[in-house]
This record gives sequence, structure tokens and C-alpha cells, in this order.
Amino acid sequence: MTKTRLEAFSDAVIAIIMTIMVLELKVPHEVSWSAFEPLWPVFFSYIISFLGLGIYWGNHHHLIHTISMVSSGIIWSNMHLLFWLSLMPFATAWVGETYFDKVPLAVYAALATMCGVAYFILLIVIRNCNPINDNLQSVLKKQQQKGAISCILYTLSIPVALFVNTIAASLLIIIASVIWLIPDRNIEKALHES
Repeated sequence: MTKTRLEAFSDAVIAIIMTIMVLELKVPHEVSWSAFEPLWPVFFSYIISFLGLGIYWGNHHHLIHTISMVSSGIIWSNMHLLFWLSLMPFATAWVGETYFDKVPLAVYAALATMCGVAYFILLIVIRNCNPINDNLQSVLKKQQQKGAISCILYTLSIPVALFVNTIAASLLIIIASVIWLIPDRNIEKALHES
């Protein structure tokens, strides 16, 4: 399998996931602002999840460009990531429909944790496929540190959602995602230097 095929498949799966999420948005039957009011949690959960998926998509794109050939380890760790990402529409809908209640938000946070862990695993597998390029190894090691921090924040948001405050848990989830908002251009720089 070529990396182009792997990337195209992953892009298609993520696009389908985003499409499924938007289909959960229901149109109000009235034409007033008050008709939209009960929909704001669904819309807000969609925005958070859409941005999160977009962040995964962008970083995944840069990460896949670091490989020269696709191993079975890369294929299966990529499938592992796509599996967890494919559950986002379920968690997004549940959080939105329950107005960010603590149990659905904890489930969302657990899913975000698993997405982070899966990306972290993919990062390690890809890093191990590039042992020759020292610059790239250094950049990917920094990516692993970022991955560990985001996984810790996602994991912390689970008990915070259940026992402290759902707003604080939501902020932890957002912060963990924002860490990855700007993809590391040093990956491409390290590739060009090799």
C-alpha cells in the first residue's frame, strides 16, 4: 500500500465522520431565535467535535508525509485511530442532546482520550519507521511530548466532568485539542533536510 492510498482512505473516513455529525443537527420548526435556543448545546458540541476532527485531520496529513513506505503496523495503528474517531458522532450527539450533562461529557472525554492514545500510538509507530533521519526523530519526539500532555488533559477531564464541573471539563478538552491546532511545520522542514 502506498502512503497516498492510506492518506486518501483516512481523509475519506474523516470526511464521512464529519458528515454524519452534521446530519445530527436538526432544523428548528419555528422561525424565531427562541426556537434555536434549545439547539445551542447540540450546535456547540458539533463545533467542538468538528474542530477536533479538523485538527486530527491536519496533523495526520503532516504525520503521514513523514513515511516513505506503509508497513502493516502503520496500517493497523491508523485503523485504530480511525475507529476511535468514528465514534465521535455518537458522543457528540449524546453530549449535545443532554446539555453537556456529566456522564455523557465523561464518555466524550474518555473517547477523546482514546483518540489521543491512538494518535500517540500511530506517532510512535511512524517514528520507529524513520530511524535514519535524526532531525525528524527529534521533531517526532516533541510531537510525542505534546501527545502525552493532551492525553493527560483528556484523561483528567473525565473525573472533572463526573465530580467537579462540566464547564471545567469542557475547557480541559478544548485546551487539549488547541495544543494541536497549529500543525508542526518542523516535520516538513526535517523531511526536506534529509
